[in-house]
Amino acid sequence: MNLRTVSTPCFIVDEALVRRNCEILASVKERTGCKILLALKGFACWPLFPMVGKYLDGVCASSPWEARLGREEFGREVHAFAAAYSDADFAELLTLCDEIDFNSFHQLNRFRDVAERDLRARLSALGEPVPPVKIGLRINPECSTQDHAIYDPCAPKSRLGIRRADFEGQSLDGISGLHFHTLCEQNADALEKTLAAVEEKFGEFLPQMEWVNFGGGHHITRDDYDVDRLCELINAFKAKYGVQVILEPGEAVALNAGVLVASVLDVVHNEMDIAILDVSCTCHMPDVMEMPYRPVITGAGESGEKAHTYRLAGLSCLAGDVIGDWSFDEPLKPGDRLEFLDMAHYTMVKTTFFNGIQHPSIAIQRGDELEVVRKFNYQDYKNQLA
Repeated sequence: MNLRTVSTPCFIVDEALVRRNCEILASVKERTGCKILLALKGFACWPLFPMVGKYLDGVCASSPWEARLGREEFGREVHAFAAAYSDADFAELLTLCDEIDFNSFHQLNRFRDVAERDLRARLSALGEPVPPVKIGLRINPECSTQDHAIYDPCAPKSRLGIRRADFEGQSLDGISGLHFHTLCEQNADALEKTLAAVEEKFGEFLPQMEWVNFGGGHHITRDDYDVDRLCELINAFKAKYGVQVILEPGEAVALNAGVLVASVLDVVHNEMDIAILDVSCTCHMPDVMEMPYRPVITGAGESGEKAHTYRLAGLSCLAGDVIGDWSFDEPLKPGDRLEFLDMAHYTMVKTTFFNGIQHPSIAIQRGDELEVVRKFNYQDYKNQLA
């Protein structure tokens, strides 16, 4: 692709690479009989949903808006989990979802009767069988397998998932499954450790369940991921407990399948050369600040590795809007294009309109054709505010 022809800033998602990832996920389904859902929190580029839907079983959502997007554009199963539901959100989710998971017994007991009344009302209105919304519980196996506390649902004082001690004295009537999500960009060995903790703490409940959701964070489409071990773990768990296993990766669907193309606007000097880009770290790649995460840039090296080192920075007023330091073979100058790799997942769904900075367009690469599917304008910014 000739970057000089791309109007920046622009996210470009390669359809063929997303399809490749989906084929790997579909092979796991074929070998295990598990269900795999697309986690919309990680990848919600809905123009590609018709293609992704040929491989995956549906979507998982964390809000009514995500659930509605999945219902309208993906057209298959819709599962939902949130740390808590308001009355209005739960009522809307009942009209959109096939399954809803609760984060506490308090929320379960509060909304269980609402779900039953909704089912009866729909049965009466339609005069025909209506499949009930399945109800599940998110559990916390209290088993940390990572070092990033911000992404660790099993960290001390976590608000996510119900601990084993909190099951005492509670009724599981109407509960068809359990859901845990403990991983982040991890391999099958972390899942194996987590499954041992799940069985140790919650094993007595598993035989009465219809399904168990292993959550997301499985880096299945990464080159070094142990797919064989994953399949062995799923098949062994299914055989032991007789449950349907569900996975809900988001990142794995779009891993290494998209880029963010930016332009150099200016180069200033303050103890070192600093290139100001037409993208913003805080607006367009916040994981650089949160994780911290360091993207790969085509043709660039580590600081000092190549002849010319630059600090790459955004154009917002935030002093810390700095992406990092890289080196290049040739000096950077205004108008040069930079290609940040692996920008299809999480980045697009986390972008903001901070400072009213021009939002990157979204384009899909289909073979040699580049189709811009969304351009943002002033009205998008204005309408977000009032």
